[in-house]
Amino acid sequence: MNTLASTRHFMLATIVVTAAMFIGADQVKAQTNLPDFTGLIDEVAPAVVNIETLTFGTRQRDRQRDDGQQQPNQDDLPDFFRRFFDPRGDGFQGGQPDRRSGGSGFIISDDGYIVTNHHVIDQADEILVRLEDRNEYYAELVGSDEASDIALLKIEADDELPVLSFGDSDELSRGEWVIAIGSPFSFEQTVTAGIVSGKGRTNATQQYVPFIQTDVAINRGNSGGPLLNMQGEVVGINSWILSSSGGYIGLSFSIPSIVAKNSIDQLRDKGYVSRGLLGVGIEEVSREEAEAVGLDKPRGAMVNRIEEGGAAEDAGIEVGDVIIEFDGHPIVVFNDLPPLVGITPPGSEVEIRLIRWGDEMTVTATITELTQDALAGIDTGNNETAQSNQLGLAVDSIDDELRNRLGNPEGGVVITDVESDSAYRAGLRRGDVILMINNQDVGSIREFRNIVEDLESGKSVVLLVFRDGASTFRAYTPETAD
Repeated sequence: MNTLASTRHFMLATIVVTAAMFIGADQVKAQTNLPDFTGLIDEVAPAVVNIETLTFGTRQRDRQRDDGQQQPNQDDLPDFFRRFFDPRGDGFQGGQPDRRSGGSGFIISDDGYIVTNHHVIDQADEILVRLEDRNEYYAELVGSDEASDIALLKIEADDELPVLSFGDSDELSRGEWVIAIGSPFSFEQTVTAGIVSGKGRTNATQQYVPFIQTDVAINRGNSGGPLLNMQGEVVGINSWILSSSGGYIGLSFSIPSIVAKNSIDQLRDKGYVSRGLLGVGIEEVSREEAEAVGLDKPRGAMVNRIEEGGAAEDAGIEVGDVIIEFDGHPIVVFNDLPPLVGITPPGSEVEIRLIRWGDEMTVTATITELTQDALAGIDTGNNETAQSNQLGLAVDSIDDELRNRLGNPEGGVVITDVESDSAYRAGLRRGDVILMINNQDVGSIREFRNIVEDLESGKSVVLLVFRDGASTFRAYTPETAD
């Protein structure tokens, strides 16, 4: 019986192998249901570029290097959202310009407009663009927007350039195949593929961008490169990853094309990006709050602050209202609201559906403009300041007018400049209000200076920071002097 069973198994295996040979490779590929990207890559790759930036020592990091300060080691960075491209570079060496591989980008018009990330070209003195055919061009910076992490460049080329067109990021679905092309670790024209993992993701420093989350392998140098759908359309711009080590772990985030196009059009037309402003502070709706205000489940954005004289106040919105729809778009979680308000042109009239203690109503608001000063949050003109300190943060005291603009934080000092690489990577920005340092309250410039002077060199520091009506902790290891 054993011999007979073995013979039958052998014959069955032979039949399976023979059948596979007759099926052919194409049919086997079809049965695996996996896409073939080769034709698509051949079509789109010529429009993807490598970007290098040059700096000539006029930046703060060069002064730090001249003073003998060490640059931070990425291994010492805290476990926070990290840019996979270091926007600050390695500094000045031997009196030569600092030439560093900045990242990626792509051409959007045959007359030479190129899109990349703001953090790729931030603080660059010269920008070098290299095409797939190895031609190189120096690029002019048309405009750059930190809030959306978008920059627009322009090159002058004699020949007609290959271009990529935008698709509709709103049409993306979870599980859909997408492709990234870029220059990770200076390996140009590198292609990776994966699926859309989620939509509408946010981080603390870019509340106006509902990021696309994918499992596409993205690493340092991919910044600014395109995220493409299976039709070869740009549906996103690769921007950052979530990682504990600075390398890819399966969580990559891209700026949706609908946000990118809005920023690009404004940068091309006027050199900067203006955004809509509703004039509210919002927070997540908890289960208990949903029950209290008459919602069937936690959803929407709860209003916790109304700016005096703003669009929300004029429309009759009150603290405690829960916004469930903005201009026809449902607000599922509170982070859905800022990107929608941001892309609304100032002066537009929009309908807002809200729940007020069990009653549903609709109000009409005329959206105002979020000015560049308000976005930065500073330019106070105060005389009392603290600069060039161990934290690498220039700060200023806060007068009553500025405190109102910043959302009425209690105490604190406002950041006027982020001079430190590691502070920038930790997410600190101009306009943030420092409330505490290592569990010590900061109520004035004097208190800030005293606390900073007593900090132990080379140790991590934790700051409680107030921004947009909410406070959050930021941790990093300051650069240390030799």
